[in-house]
Amino acid sequence: MKSLPPLSVLILFAAILIFAAAGFTYLFSFDMNRPISDKKLNPLTPEEKWVIVDKGTERPFTGELNDHYEPGIYLCKRCDAPLYRSDDKFDARCGWPSFDDEIEGAVKRVPDADGRRTEIVCANCGGHLGHVFLGEGFTDKNTRHCVNSISMKFEPAASGQKTETAIFASGCFWGTEHFLKQPEGVLSVESGYIGGKTEKPTYREVCSGETGHAEAVRVIFNPEKVSFEELARLFFETHDPTQVNRQGPDIGTQYRSGIFYLDEKQKETADELISILREKGIEVATEVAPADRFWPAEDYHQDYYAKTGGTPYCHVYRKLF
Repeated sequence: MKSLPPLSVLILFAAILIFAAAGFTYLFSFDMNRPISDKKLNPLTPEEKWVIVDKGTERPFTGELNDHYEPGIYLCKRCDAPLYRSDDKFDARCGWPSFDDEIEGAVKRVPDADGRRTEIVCANCGGHLGHVFLGEGFTDKNTRHCVNSISMKFEPAASGQKTETAIFASGCFWGTEHFLKQPEGVLSVESGYIGGKTEKPTYREVCSGETGHAEAVRVIFNPEKVSFEELARLFFETHDPTQVNRQGPDIGTQYRSGIFYLDEKQKETADELISILREKGIEVATEVAPADRFWPAEDYHQDYYAKTGGTPYCHVYRKLF
């Protein structure tokens, strides 16, 4: 082989370095941007891969989770991330498992390749779940997640992950959600409205102060990993419970402090914590009331700070207990 002139050698060497650097950058950025759990994916059968990876669709009425209504949590078959609660499952008679809600932040919606439908994928690993349809009127939420049974596995509440619910209001629900989703054992935090008189309130209506609702969050948690009392303590320590109908710069009845209990044990815990704070000289104004209908807020309010990259402006942690 004839020797290349020095300039040609330099050009060839530079090209190799450029391609190598580009490849390294691609690999590095891909690895850093994907969730950690993505690196530990479960092995799939050919049938599972065809649906979850290749975006196929199983035949209707054939999935083992279609006609299935045990209490528990539905997990992603590929990465074990919690996707749906059994309380949100309903019979749409379509041949595939149907849900009118998902665990907050667990499911991502993307335009389908056919240009007509909206695909739903696991937000953790990107595995194909199915499609979401709106306006069909099956339930009050007017939403149907049509999910391939083969894309999920089920964890019974009795023998697996137990769940409980708590509802807190501490001013703007963006900040409340931000802090209450942090503890280990919290499965989902959903922003919404509670304590008012109007059905299906909108954000604009709630902000008018005429509906009587408070901006609140509904927390689904595993009581074996985090207790209601621990969540309630964090609730008090991340806002100013002495303020009445406001939180920092946000003023109005919708920004009031409140614990909306679902059973007497939660009420007793809330009252006990308030007594402790008052003994410390903190004049708590937090409302403690039985929970009524919780109305989920609009999609753009959910997981707000994670979507925008911001941080709470009126919620700051300070130790009180």
